[in-house]
Amino acid sequence: MSWAVESTGALDGAHGSAPGSWPPAVPTSHGLITRIDRLLGGFVEIVAAALVLADIVVLLAGVVARFVFHQPLVWSDELASMLFIWLAMLGAVIALRRGEHMRMTAAVTRMGPQRRAVFEALAQCASIAFLALTIWPAWEYASEERFITTSALEISNAWRAAALPTGIMLMLAFAAMRLLRETSLGSVTKAALITAIILGGFWMGASVFEDLGRWNLLIFFVGVGAGCVFSGIPIAFAFGLASLGYLSLGTTTGLSVIIGRMDEGMSHLILLAVPLFVFLGLLIEMTGMAKAMVNFLAGMLGHVKGGLSYVLVGAMYLVSGISGSKAADMAAIAPALFPEMKKRGADEGDLVALLSATGAQTETVPPSLVLITIGSVTGVSIAALFTGGLLPAVVLGAMLCGVVWKRSRGEQLGNVEKLCWSKIAGLAAYALPALALPFVIRAAVVEGIATATEVSTIGIAYAVIAGLTFYRQFDWKRLLPMLVSTASLSGAILLIIGTATAMAWGLTQSGFSSSLASAMGGLPGGAAMFMVVSMVAFIFLGAVLEGIPAVVLFGPLLFPIARQLGIHEVHYSMVVILSMGLGLFAPPLGVGYYSACAIGRVNPDKGIRPMLGYMLALLIGTALVAAVPWLSIGFL
Repeated sequence: MSWAVESTGALDGAHGSAPGSWPPAVPTSHGLITRIDRLLGGFVEIVAAALVLADIVVLLAGVVARFVFHQPLVWSDELASMLFIWLAMLGAVIALRRGEHMRMTAAVTRMGPQRRAVFEALAQCASIAFLALTIWPAWEYASEERFITTSALEISNAWRAAALPTGIMLMLAFAAMRLLRETSLGSVTKAALITAIILGGFWMGASVFEDLGRWNLLIFFVGVGAGCVFSGIPIAFAFGLASLGYLSLGTTTGLSVIIGRMDEGMSHLILLAVPLFVFLGLLIEMTGMAKAMVNFLAGMLGHVKGGLSYVLVGAMYLVSGISGSKAADMAAIAPALFPEMKKRGADEGDLVALLSATGAQTETVPPSLVLITIGSVTGVSIAALFTGGLLPAVVLGAMLCGVVWKRSRGEQLGNVEKLCWSKIAGLAAYALPALALPFVIRAAVVEGIATATEVSTIGIAYAVIAGLTFYRQFDWKRLLPMLVSTASLSGAILLIIGTATAMAWGLTQSGFSSSLASAMGGLPGGAAMFMVVSMVAFIFLGAVLEGIPAVVLFGPLLFPIARQLGIHEVHYSMVVILSMGLGLFAPPLGVGYYSACAIGRVNPDKGIRPMLGYMLALLIGTALVAAVPWLSIGFL
């Protein structure tokens, strides 16, 4: 199985699609459609890049005004939120145009060329159908918002809400252009016919669904949702189609509610940290800060058996504390270490397995996007999550190092030079500004200088200054592509959060959440059994849904149960995140594993066997974190 993930090209600011991305990248034909696509696409990219910059400036100005001049800007958060929803929607447009929306292609990739072409076209037709069906509800929603005036800026809220219909129309236009330009007429015809038959069948059976009650949850959220996901339809649109079908056919709720829930899910101010930390991750790679940290660690440990593997574990821990994007973390570390590790005779399958395992290990290291998402949907303190996530990752890192020690006992290091302490001190001095950045970020949150959202702007300013003055590596030509890549990745993530929020709202309104609470709360064994069941459930959810949509869907349902059973919410958060990390990075299902393989340029088949030992170590570490709450809450 493979998913569309942010490719190494996207990470360094270049255009590109990872294996399994949607729609598939094929040669572009000439003509009017191509010219329109390029002109309109270029305009959208420039606007989205400007929005990323504008949000950084607005939030940083708010921090400076409040902390330095003691004169808070009462309008800064409101303006940032307004810009953010536009950034989210335009980012989703760019992700669709560039083929960076996540999808599962396990079944599609095993098909023959003709059938696969039909399913690729079907993925586009289904997405077009969702967008077409939501244009009018989005317009209605935006029209209703014109009667609301914002409290600080005192302007109509329609200026903010207009982002939703605008983004949907642009996505519809780009999806249609790509379908017409890059898909054969036969495949388009078959896919359009299949889509029309399925939609028509559901519409004709509307009266039947009205009498099915909660069975509609199974039909739409399991049947339609899972069917769309496994058919290769991008996960955001699969969630959207399931929610749209349930609310329109199984309830009397107006469809504008879907848009409202999408707006609510995507525009939470805490989530503004997503694009800003993604951009910060690109900055530390571009300015050479990540390379400086890796070189220092390699200088200290490179001469011991398994030394560079230990460096990989430590470097991923440090970089994860800065970037917030797991693919950005791996793309910053792997190119700096893999060539030398291969020279020393390391098996490339073991390398990519360890890289993937460290991705799972560092999921709780702040400012993880999953931590931020949990805080936004469950109300858990972001500062507490940032503090609680440090030690669990150390525990899992120690487990991985144990496996490294066992596997590297026979490594030959006859040609490896041991650096003298003076050279190590020089590397440490050069890496010091980079090593200080994670501590600057965490201290700013803990000391109350900035919120979890605002602190990313401090990190960005720090990285820019360090890159310009100390490391003297700052490629201005890469800035625009990096901003566009930030918008694209953020839009893909936020659209999933939006449609998953609509789905979660439907589950809640149906009474499913109360039934689930009763069932989970009544498990024999109390809190211990609930924790075990949660671990198993989130390992599976991490594999099939990826972390963020799984948290948005099930976090609001399960966290209240954990509180009722006396489980500390930060402790439960760590167990949930680590369990999802296991599923996310474990072959043969986990998307993170394939992302690691793409970044390391290694065939996925080579890493599966070496991965088993690392996964066992991570599972033992996760069980230890679950059994010992102090590891998560001891420093709160």
